[in-house]
Amino acid sequence: MQQLRRRLCGFLIAAMVVLAPHAISPVAAQAAEGAPSGAYAELPGVKLWFTDSGGKGAPIVLLHSNTGTSAVWARQIAGFSKAGYRVIAFDRRGWGKSIANPATGPQPSTIADDLDALADHLKLPRFHLVGVAGGGFAALDYAAWRSQRLRSLVIGGSTGQISDKEIADFIARIEIPGIRKQPAAYREVGPSYRGANPEGTKLWTEIDEHSKQPGAPNQPLRSLNTFAKIATIPTPVLIMAADADLLAPPALMRIWAAHVKNHEWTVVPDTGHAITWEQPELFNKKVLAFVRRH
Repeated sequence: MQQLRRRLCGFLIAAMVVLAPHAISPVAAQAAEGAPSGAYAELPGVKLWFTDSGGKGAPIVLLHSNTGTSAVWARQIAGFSKAGYRVIAFDRRGWGKSIANPATGPQPSTIADDLDALADHLKLPRFHLVGVAGGGFAALDYAAWRSQRLRSLVIGGSTGQISDKEIADFIARIEIPGIRKQPAAYREVGPSYRGANPEGTKLWTEIDEHSKQPGAPNQPLRSLNTFAKIATIPTPVLIMAADADLLAPPALMRIWAAHVKNHEWTVVPDTGHAITWEQPELFNKKVLAFVRRH
């Protein structure tokens, strides 16, 4: 167990090194040296592991996907911190290093409640929230509940876990038979990235393999995400699709995006579901251009 924990601690720094296809860039090297150290927040029902870059800039909080932990945000933490923002990422309850504690609160609670408790713990002012894939489900859930705490919202590569029949029917039409039984990298990492960057794909896979703790339940949403629910979100929203995404292709995301009143739309080319991992520079550029306006 200790060996596994040491390996997980090294993922954040290791990610900086291998994401560049051919060489270690100066930016990646500097980011590895300056990667924030983590800590535990004692919150109701959980010892929540988080990293915080610190600083006086506006906070950006990152919600990871179901296939990953806070380690997948290495390049975003580096890029957003360099741009002057305070960047916070955490392992969801039952993922990575976060430890559920039934003695201190109900289980499994929700990601939105854990996020809100962490924001209180850190005494955060209004913050930008970024969620991708499964993290996007929780980000929409939180924004519909606690929009007054948010400056802006970014959702990338996500079905939104919208429960309306139109989305369920679309997913049923596009889902490749047996895809859920395939290794996660085949479902989520685009073919261009897998072909061009075997080391980056290997690291993504290792993070995924050590992400969810055995037997940990999935945290539910506070309430079902529906078209009607997300239509109430007043926060400025950037919705970012990936054009090679097998799970949440642009055409699917456009259906639910149409119900978000105050949103901007963009597509990242030649990218699979692992949008932040495959195209970190382009993802960061789009997010920074958006949050600077809010």
